[in-house]
Parts: sequence; structure tokens; C-alpha cells
Amino acid sequence: MKGSILVVGGAGYIGSHMAKMLVQNGHEVIVIDNLSTGFRDAARYGRLMEGDLADQTLLDRIFTENSIAAVMHFAALSQVGESMREPARYYRNNVANTQNLLNAMLRHRVNHFIFSSTAAIFGEPDTPLIDEQHPQRPINPYGRGKRMVEEMLGDYDRGYGLRSVCLRYFNAAGADPEGELGERHDPESHLIPLVLQAASDRRDHIAVYGDDYPTPDGTCIRDYVHVWDLCSAHLLALEHLLADGDSNAFNLGNGTGFSVQEVIDAARRVTGRPIRARTQERRPGDPAVLVANSEKARQILGWQPGFEGLETIIGHAWEWERKKGRSW
Repeated sequence: MKGSILVVGGAGYIGSHMAKMLVQNGHEVIVIDNLSTGFRDAARYGRLMEGDLADQTLLDRIFTENSIAAVMHFAALSQVGESMREPARYYRNNVANTQNLLNAMLRHRVNHFIFSSTAAIFGEPDTPLIDEQHPQRPINPYGRGKRMVEEMLGDYDRGYGLRSVCLRYFNAAGADPEGELGERHDPESHLIPLVLQAASDRRDHIAVYGDDYPTPDGTCIRDYVHVWDLCSAHLLALEHLLADGDSNAFNLGNGTGFSVQEVIDAARRVTGRPIRARTQERRPGDPAVLVANSEKARQILGWQPGFEGLETIIGHAWEWERKKGRSW
């Protein structure tokens, strides 16, 4: 393959792991990140270009000065609650800036695009197991913006021949198995790192939002997929496009859900810590069960998650928390 892979948002959680996997698989990597939510020290694989997708001059310079074979896009704002409070910011960053990127690709004749999408495009689920045919009814600006980009990508394929793969994942979790990279958000909103912060005494307890759902233990069930497995799906999607594959979209998950209580219990076993939990009122809009059907990705891309066990996922995240947590 001739050309580098441009990893947009490559200083963030998933993007930094992706850059590492690409380099380990022999790809040259260029990272662009405005460091608004990413971290300079996470962009240790590839060459970092600090900048924003709103800067079309910068985009043109990157595409002019480098031979780019494909683009992987991870640079979205992703907090659902924040998107409700600040929809203009979300549509500007997640939709308008993505179009800036796509237009730069067209100007420079780069026709392969991997898009980090989300299960939020589906909204309230009709069924516990969600496949690609599930109706798309997003209920917040974050999910609506992602759906808009997916629709835009379909139009850009039909109109301009820009081929893309959209990867919709549910709950990214875990950390680099080698302990070099991991998850950090400010503020943190994901269950597993919050539980582990309670284990390491960085927070007093973990809040459990509702214990009266129609599930075996009364707490919500979600599908947690290891970040390294997500990256492997992106790599397979890249190979699919570079082999002249068609545009497509895939749901990514383990296909097995774990309840909030099961996550807490597994974290107690992994860490050996008591981990205080407090039950609070349900949050509006939280479905009881949300699990991905990833059979399409397995059949077409040949994707096979390698870290499906909950304790393995938590173990890698715990190693990262112990190594880096107190230094933030």
C-alpha cells in the first residue's frame, strides 16, 4: 500500500490505540488532533499535527505535503448530556467539521474513509439485540449528528465515489493490553473507569442508576467491547476498502451483555477492593438492555473479538488505572 493513514482524533482514547495498531502492522501514520479532549502524550505513534478540522488551510497542507491512502475519523465530541446542552457545538464539530474533512479528501482525491460511529444512532431499542437493520431514531444531538454523517457518506459515495465504512460500537472499554495506553476523559462518564476510580479511592463510590429494571439483577445490561478489538475491526475495515470493497456499515460488540452489578462484582474480584456502590434513581432514557448483534462484521470483515471476557477487559483497564490514574 502506498501512502499514510491519517488518524483524525489520534490523541484520544480509541484513536491513540488505533494509531499504535496501525504502526505495529506496518502502516505509516499521521495524527491530527486539536487536543481539546485528547492528550499529547497519547499520540506517541505516528506524527502528530496539532490542529482542527475547521482549519481547511491546514487540511489542504496535510493532504498536499503527504501521500494519504485513507482517513480514519475519531474526532467527535461524544458526551450525550453535553450534546443536549450544547447542540450547536456538537453539530459544528461532529457534522460540519466532518464535511470539511470529506471535502478536503475530495480535493486531493483520497477515496477511503473509516468512520467511528455509534449505537446512539438507533435511539430507544425495539429489541435487546440490535443489528444493522434496526430502525434509526436517535434521541439526542450526538446520535443525530452521527446519523447525519452516515447519510452524508452515502451521498458522497453515490455522488463522488468516496467509499467508507461506518463502525457503530456500543461501549468501548479496557486499555492497551501492553499497558501503554488507556482511557481518560475529563469528566469521566464511562462505567468501567468510574468503577475503577472507586476501587483506587479516586472517588468515594460508584452510582448505580436504578436497580429495578426487568433484568436478572435489576440493573441495566450493556455490551462492552475491548478497545483493542474495536481497533482490529477498524483495521479489517481499512483492508476491506483498500481491496476495493464497497461502502458498508457494521455494528460492533461482544454480543453478550453484562449488567452494571456484574461489572461492579467483576471489578471487585479483579482489584481485590470492596468498591462502594450507591443506588440512585433511574436516569431518563436508559433502556434495560442494549446489546449489539455483530454477526455481519464477523461474516464480511472476518472480525473476531479476542478479549471478550469481562474480567480481562477490566483487568487491562485496572492496570492502566494503577499505572496512570493518580498522576492526572
